[in-house]
Formats: sequence, structure tokens, C-alpha cells
Amino acid sequence: MTQTFSSTGRDTFVGSARSRVDGPAKVTGLAKYAGEFAAPDLLHGYVVSSGIAKGRIRTIDTGKAEAVPGVVKVLTHENRTRTAWLDYNYQDQVAPPGSPFRALYDDKIHYSGQPIALVVAEDFETARHAAALVAVDYEVEEPLTDLEAANAFAYEPPMRRNGIKPPPKPWGDADAAFDASAIQLQQEYRLATEHHNPMEPHASTVIFEGDGKYTVYDKVQGVSNSHAYLAKVFGIAKDDLRVLNPYLGGGFGSGLRPQYQLFLAMLAARDLERSVRVVLTRDQMWSITYRPEALQTISLGAERDGTLLALRHDAVGATSTFEDYQEVVVNWSGVMYRCDNVLLTYKIAKLDTYTPGDMRAPGAVTGVFAIETAMDELAYASGLDPIQLRLKNFTEADATAENKPFGSKALKSCFSEGAARFGWDRRNPEPRSMREGRELVGWGMASGVWESMMMQTSARAILTPDGKLEVGNSTGDIGTGTYTILTQIAADTLGLTMEDVTTKLGDTALPEAPVAGGSWTAASSGTAVMKACRDVGEQVFKLARQMKDSPLANVDFERVAFADGRIAVAGDPARSVALVDVLRAAGVDKVEATANAAPDKDFNAKYEAYTHSAIFVEVKVDEELGQVRVTRVVSAIAAGKVLNPKTARSQILGGVVMGIGSALEEESMMDDRIGRFMNHNLGEYHVPVNADIHDIDVIFVDEEDKANPLGVKGLGEIGIVGTAAAVANAVFHATGKRIRNLPITVDKILG
Repeated sequence: MTQTFSSTGRDTFVGSARSRVDGPAKVTGLAKYAGEFAAPDLLHGYVVSSGIAKGRIRTIDTGKAEAVPGVVKVLTHENRTRTAWLDYNYQDQVAPPGSPFRALYDDKIHYSGQPIALVVAEDFETARHAAALVAVDYEVEEPLTDLEAANAFAYEPPMRRNGIKPPPKPWGDADAAFDASAIQLQQEYRLATEHHNPMEPHASTVIFEGDGKYTVYDKVQGVSNSHAYLAKVFGIAKDDLRVLNPYLGGGFGSGLRPQYQLFLAMLAARDLERSVRVVLTRDQMWSITYRPEALQTISLGAERDGTLLALRHDAVGATSTFEDYQEVVVNWSGVMYRCDNVLLTYKIAKLDTYTPGDMRAPGAVTGVFAIETAMDELAYASGLDPIQLRLKNFTEADATAENKPFGSKALKSCFSEGAARFGWDRRNPEPRSMREGRELVGWGMASGVWESMMMQTSARAILTPDGKLEVGNSTGDIGTGTYTILTQIAADTLGLTMEDVTTKLGDTALPEAPVAGGSWTAASSGTAVMKACRDVGEQVFKLARQMKDSPLANVDFERVAFADGRIAVAGDPARSVALVDVLRAAGVDKVEATANAAPDKDFNAKYEAYTHSAIFVEVKVDEELGQVRVTRVVSAIAAGKVLNPKTARSQILGGVVMGIGSALEEESMMDDRIGRFMNHNLGEYHVPVNADIHDIDVIFVDEEDKANPLGVKGLGEIGIVGTAAAVANAVFHATGKRIRNLPITVDKILG
């Protein structure tokens, strides 16, 4: 049975599986990305990267590079034009506290790979060749890039990052309760540094339009963020600057903040008064943001029957020397389980690296891996099935938020439906008890959780006399299907076909929306589009009532429905009028509305909103070779209303694949002697490929949520959260080896 989410429309498309409306453009090559837009007399910039991790530039000789035919200019800290002076001008919308990195600012080197020059030439090949001729003499200092060594200097951030909840105040006495517990578990957990590695490298094309005006195509997850950044840093009037990003070839959080190629491209374009493109190479993608390593300790105290008596989760995360990056790592332990004695602490330690950044489910991937591995250990210590243990310590309220109840939490359905689909009841709990041929078989599970958020957002809808509707705002489709779900919502609200709706995104000429991240886009932009369409519908209805012999003359707006391109009295389709006839009769060229959407303050005052999951994993381990294969995954998700099962499933599949990579493969390897990531390419930084991925089954359990008018929760993050823990728990069940340091590699299996 379909549910109505708007008084003016019916769910014809929302809730049904629909192919991506942007799919044909992507698979035929018509979709253009930031580094593909052309301009007359376009120049190409190539970044020269620092060869040391800490110190200063004694001299930089650009003579040979500048002598190469076709080179227009080499920009360094010695000849760059002036930009804004104060730090706050460089702080973008999601920046952590501190002094944001400024490329070519001075002679100081803060991290390996730092941009120290930009060679600008008539073509890319010439710029790349000339960049190799730039000679640099350094004064080298010893870098600190080892988090364990820096742990001695860890500190609580003096200024909190906006939007990031600090650990809550402790409740009860966790240490005393732990000491008095019959079962005591205390272990350290570690997840390696990971880099985002989207398929599309970071790129910016700045088109000089003349008279101080610029059009910018930037690889970013929020064009409004890049727009505000450029306007402040370069002193450009907002109306003289337009930023676009119609398509994104993967971001995973790396595009939330403007990266340094944007600054360099604009710096060169303004200096030379010509259009400039700067594209980072694949190895330079290791010179920007990443998921930080964290050192974690979890202490669990419990009764013999598995009831939690004490929970302590301590974490130290990495940051740069110039900013205090923070993410929510330890809070999840307090959110997920009922316990009367809890202590959660989070510190950061400065390293000579670039500032870490948000990477798909930031903090949760790290923290939930630790707590869900620890809970599996407690299940074995108490003799309980892992699901039984979680049900025993189940909570209906968020203890980290003064015990506010959850607005919805269908996690128990995730457990039951996921277990049934996986065949969990056939599991022999004894480690090393299941085998197929030469391979040990392991079954593991874990829970996942992620915040369900909504942000202040605007959207516009325009209906024209030909019955065509255009909707949109400045948010981006980062590969999640935003173009498609907004088209579905708009079509349903005004009773049109999806073919009659065009969605435009990623353009600062459109109403403003926040960056696309945090899994809030569907709730935020979806609600704004629905409201804008409803406002258009109300305007059209008023025009329809004014028509001669109107069948709607004495009808209230609440009594009409929009379907098949018509406005009809609900329950009496004979009393209707076509939208195109209304606009033609009124003699208007369009009906337009812009609407705002914001979080429900009343709901948020009473409830906490989260998306939940249960992940079941089968691994097969070759004992002789130490090879681990993930052969089956069932991911059961409680995420409110699912707008499009096809794109939603795709999001969970992608999250699970990244979770498998986190568990078994992904690791940026630092040589602490020189402070450099050594495997800075996709040949040596391993990510899952087709041969690594087998059966992934996704279940969306029924869940009704009222946190927003659409009843949706985010799906971009929840697929990855908990997956690595489920894999690690399955490896333990297969081998009897508890590996708490990810990724789980051959040497750890055989060692």
C-alpha cells in the first residue's frame, strides 16, 4: 500500500525502483567533469610537490622551467599575487578550528607532497615537463608522523569543530564498575590511515570571462562552499563568480572542502587574466585529505550473563600541525548499548601531514569497528550468541543525549530478517569448526549506526505552459542518485511523469544548499523540492479556480490531487483540469516558487534520529596461504522510507564494498623516517576489485520515521559502518585469531 507524503500528490514514483535519470549521460560520455570543460586559450597548470615533509625552502630555481617553449609562468611563494591576509577568510564551511593550509604562502614545508610551485603552460604535457625542471634546495627538519610517538602529546581540542559532538559527560563510575565486573575485557584497536581515492582526481577549471568575472568548474561536493571560499580569499564579488559541478566522479568526503588545486587555478587565472585548468595527478591525491588513523582502547565489564556493567572507550586521532581536525569516534559506543557506567574520551595528536578529513561515515567507521569487535569478544566470553548479547544490552534511548528516545529504531527487525536471510541459525559458534575443502569458513556479524540528519536547504521549482517542470538547487549528486530521487519527488508532488521533470544541481546560480555529505541530502533537498513544488501547485490551483466555469471553483486546496498532469478533486477525477490549460488560460509564461526546508525543532527536542543496520558476513580463509575471501554479505538496513530501492541498494552495495576494503586491503603506508606515504598509487594502495566481491544481499526493513516530512533517513554512510567489524569477527570465527589491527592481511593471518 502506497503512503501519501504530500497533500497534493500521490506516490507513483517515490518508493519504486527507477534507473538513474543521469545514467545515459554518464555511460555515453556526455557527462562532463571539472577537468573536462573547455575555454578559449585555456592554460594548463601542473603542481610541483615538496620532496620533504618538514623544513623550509632555501632556494627555488624556476629558470630552466620558464625557458621551456610554451611555459607562460611559474608561480611560487616568491612571486605569487596577494590574497586575503587573515585565517578566517580561508576557513570554508566544514573547516576544523585552526589555520587552514595556504598553498604557496611562504617558504615553510608542513607536509610531504605540499604544493610549492605551479607551472602554467599552453598545454598539459609542456607544464608537466617543465615542472620536472624546477630545482629546489631545502633545509630539512625531522618530521613526526608516527601517531604512537605523538600520543604522548595528545590533547583535548580547545575549540570544538562545528557540527561535531564532543564526547558526553561520563555517567556512573566506569572504572569502579569495571574492577567489580565478573567479566573484564580490555583491548586496543587500530584502523590504518585510508585515502579516499575517488575515480575522478581533484580538478578545477577557472574560466576568465573578463571584467573580473569568473566561471569555475570545481571537483567539490558543495559548490556553495567553493564559491564562498574563492570570494573571501580573492576578494571577488559574489555576483562576479559562478561555481558549477554538474557531475562528480566519486568524492567519499574528499570534496567537502575546497582542495588546493582550486586556489592555484584561480591564483593563476587572476594573475594572467586567462582561463586555467589544474588537475591533480593520482599520486598527488595522497597530498590532500584522508581518513586519520586512531588509537583506541575499549574496556568492557559485564556480568556472567553478558549484561554490560561498565563501558569505556578511549581514542586518540591524528590531525595536522595547523588545524585541529575532529570526528565523532567514541560516542557511538554510548549510543548503541545500554550501560549504567560509561566513560568516553577523545583526544587528538598533531602530525606533520596534511589535515585529515571526512571520509565516508567519518568517525563511525573507526569507532564502531572497535566497539563491535569488542562486543563479539564479550559474546564469546559470556557464552552468548552475538545477536543475543546485543539484544540483552539493547537500548531504546540515546544515553549520550540525556536519554532522549529514538524517533524510530527497527534494529531488532534488522537482526531477525538479516539472520534469517543469512541462515545464522546454522552457525556453529565454535571457532575453527566450519570448513570447506582447504578453506576455513567463518560467520560473523556486527551492528551499524549513523546519524539521521537534515540541514537548512532551499530549492526552486518552475512550471511552464508546455507542462514541463524544472527543479533544483546548488547541492551536488555525488553518485548517490540525487538527480533521480528529486525528479521522483517533484513528479509525484505535481502529478507529472518523470520525463516531464528536469532536475538541475551543482550550480551557485541555483538556490543554496549545503555540501552533499553526512547522508542528509535526501531529507534536506528532497523536502525543499517537495515544498517548492507544492507552492507551485498552490499557485496553479488559484489560477485554475479563476478559469471560466472552473470545476475547482468552490474547492479548497486540501481537497485536490495532482495526477496525470491534471488537478482533480480528490475522489472525483471527472472534476479536473489540465495544468497546461490552466497556464495557457492565465496567459503566464511560467509559475515559479522557491522554498526553504529546515530541521523540525519540535521533533529534535524530543527525539534522536539514527539509521541502523545489522551486517552478516561469511569469510573463507586459506590456512596455508593466509588468503581471506568475503564470500557472502547480508546487510539489513533500517532507514525509514526508501525513496528508490534501486539507487538505495546501490548505496549500500558501495558502502559494503568500502567496508570490505577497510577490513582487508586499504592502508596508506607511512615511512616515518621521511614522513611520506609510500604507496601513493592504485597499484600499491589496494582497493577491492571485481574478483574480491561476491554475493551482497541488501534488505530494507519496514520503519516509519517522522524526523522530516518525507520520512527518510540517509543511506550514503550506513552501508560501510560496522562492515569491517563483521568481517573481522568472521575471520576470528574461521581461524580463532582475533585481529584488532586493520587491515587484516596475510602476515597477520599467518603470524
